[in-house]
Amino acid sequence: MTKPDAPARDMSPLSYADAGVDIDAGNAMVERIKPLVRATRRPGADAEIGGFGGLFDLKAAGFKDPILVAANDGVGTKVKIAIESGIHDTVGIDLVAMCVNDLVVQGAEPLFFLDYYATGKLDPAVGAEIVAGIAKGCRESGCALIGGETAEMPGLYAKGDYDLAGFAVGAAERGRLLPRGVAEGDVLLGLASSGVHSNGFSLVRRIVAREGLAWDAPCPFAPGATLARALLTPTRLYVKPLLAALARTDAIRALAHVTGGGFPDNLPRVLPDGLGVEIDLSSFAPPPVFGWLASAGGVAEREMLRTFNCGIGMVVVVAAGRVEEAERALRDAGEAPARIGRIVAADGAAERVAYRGRLAT
Repeated sequence: MTKPDAPARDMSPLSYADAGVDIDAGNAMVERIKPLVRATRRPGADAEIGGFGGLFDLKAAGFKDPILVAANDGVGTKVKIAIESGIHDTVGIDLVAMCVNDLVVQGAEPLFFLDYYATGKLDPAVGAEIVAGIAKGCRESGCALIGGETAEMPGLYAKGDYDLAGFAVGAAERGRLLPRGVAEGDVLLGLASSGVHSNGFSLVRRIVAREGLAWDAPCPFAPGATLARALLTPTRLYVKPLLAALARTDAIRALAHVTGGGFPDNLPRVLPDGLGVEIDLSSFAPPPVFGWLASAGGVAEREMLRTFNCGIGMVVVVAAGRVEEAERALRDAGEAPARIGRIVAADGAAERVAYRGRLAT
């Protein structure tokens, strides 16, 4: 029996562009973002991209005997809101903030930043918006954007999707690292968040979907804004006020960045064995977004506290007898610290984060 003829094999020449990768678009984006990168220059870095690696001169930055501190992070599923709403100018700020806030809690000054931007099909305009946010975050935290990678990977990401990762390096003079000397009786000062920051967005998106709301709908908790724009409010950058306060006083014994895991997972990271914290939930007022999330999602208070920052994005641990001194330094740096709790003794069997009062949601 005669077999049917097989279809003719296409032997036409192929290029990388035929496979979905546009090198010219990548080069066009690099040219587009060069002025943004140059604007992040600081002592120690000329912030020029295009080489195989970024350079940083610690001596030119004024350090004598530094310890380097490194951190990396992403933005999580907050990027899905940016993608689906077409608002790309703030997630870059989030990316920087999530990294540099983790440096300053160890007493380090952020020095330089690198980003990784991966997508299925590169849109230079979208990429430039993202990098503009990254550059803004770098300028506001005093670190140079000295390099990055744009990866176009067709078949791995759905159309329009992208993801971000950030990498930051800072330094502190030897002997100035935090935490140091945390003791029972120390006082916790809370610094306000700008909203949800960049954690818990899988739950946020689930609540929005259950409510049947579109991203361009009027925001139920922020009059005058769309839901997407309100939820994309960028993570606060705490670097400059905290560095200013640390330069003014040594009363600050520890700092804790309140990210994924909320109070119960982040505060114990700066505590010695045998110590815990007691937080007065009535001492601060969460922004309206948290009340809406709790109500619309039926989210229990303990779940809120372990998922979100609930209005406190940074906790400052201060020596008991020097609270007013630390508060004055923070206020002079533009912060409005709230006394939210204290360090207490805690045995191994007890929860290290205890609460009194209720969240005002």
